[in-house]
Amino acid sequence: MESNSNQDIFDSSLNLEDAHFREGYEEGHKQGLVSGKEEARQVGLKTGFEVGQELGFYQGCVDVWNSAIKIDPNAFSNRVKLFIKQMQDLIEKYPLLDPENENVQEIMDSLRLKFKVIGATMGLVKDCKEERMLKLALACCKVYISESRNKAALESIEKAAKLFPQAPIVNKFEDAAYNRVGYTLVTDLSLKPSSDSRPLESAVLAMVKAAFEAIDFGQHSGSHPRLGVVDHICFHPLAHASVDQAAGIAQSLAAVVGSSLQVPTFLYGAAHEQGRTLDSIRRELGYFKPNFGNQWSGGPKAEFVPTKPDEGPAEATRAKGVVVIGATRWVDNYNVPVLSTDIAAVRRIAKRVSGRGGGLDSVQTMALAHGDDVIEVACNLLEPSKVGGERVQQEVERLAEEEGIAVGKGYYTDFSQDKIIDTYLKLTSR
Repeated sequence: MESNSNQDIFDSSLNLEDAHFREGYEEGHKQGLVSGKEEARQVGLKTGFEVGQELGFYQGCVDVWNSAIKIDPNAFSNRVKLFIKQMQDLIEKYPLLDPENENVQEIMDSLRLKFKVIGATMGLVKDCKEERMLKLALACCKVYISESRNKAALESIEKAAKLFPQAPIVNKFEDAAYNRVGYTLVTDLSLKPSSDSRPLESAVLAMVKAAFEAIDFGQHSGSHPRLGVVDHICFHPLAHASVDQAAGIAQSLAAVVGSSLQVPTFLYGAAHEQGRTLDSIRRELGYFKPNFGNQWSGGPKAEFVPTKPDEGPAEATRAKGVVVIGATRWVDNYNVPVLSTDIAAVRRIAKRVSGRGGGLDSVQTMALAHGDDVIEVACNLLEPSKVGGERVQQEVERLAEEEGIAVGKGYYTDFSQDKIIDTYLKLTSR
């Protein structure tokens, strides 16, 4: 009896302590909710005010600049007038009533960057960074490699690029279903010459060599079309650079890949004498025809390529394939997932969305299997300032509804131009 009595007293003490703990916790929780809500409200009000103030400032600047243009149409250069129009479009696009919209930060970042560029161009330089913006002439390169599952191969490719810090990788996009990776590199063409006067070309060439050493194209398979280990390399001018500058780098790189690495290399866009388009050379090389159901598998069947390359030999090896290199104005890639396994239906949608099929001008499309239950409408937006991802999304949704098919939210496979510039500046200002 004595031991039971002691146990009862002990249990009562524990129960009392537990009751006090729960009571204290509940009281603290109530106070925390009240305090947290008030603090959240204050933070929300403060943030909302700051955003509204910043947007209002940009709108005021745009209104003044547009008034000046009405008085004197030649008050600003065509480039500045384009930036002013882009700022106005971004302000109008800003989702004021939807602060949780995923595009909020990107729109604001783009506004800030364009304002800095305009200010620098007008001579309103306030610091070294804005002065740098005034002189900025960037070349951007996107390197698409037919591999995403072999992590050791990707590490060796990235390691090769890191030897050229003046041309850093600013973004990487991997897609396991497509078995494909895209790298975005940037360099400043206005920098003073260093020991390596063409860091972007050198960095990309090092990546190409590493890819050829680490990847066997004959063993590759994926649901995205490709022509070689290094499927596609494209150069774009950014900020104050010209497309001719981008084309010069593309041509120089192609000459080395063709002669030194002995890989058939094809040029397109501004890098090609006749301005041949990317889709035309791809059609000539059979790019769009899968060879294993809805998959592309293995290397080229024929030793000789059907079209004479611009650089390199006329024979392609199964282990490397061919390379396509070009230079154009900016192109966005936007993919829309269609929740269906009916490839014929999604191909009809893709064709009707494309300019080639009578749909949206400057939009190129493919229907590609992406996993077991999704087929994507993969799009090249050749003039994204005129037809962007939002417009493509709407059109795919409209056409899919006619087919009785559901559609997911589309996505870009790379940063916007403004975010790429901003990321590069942050990486190189350390």
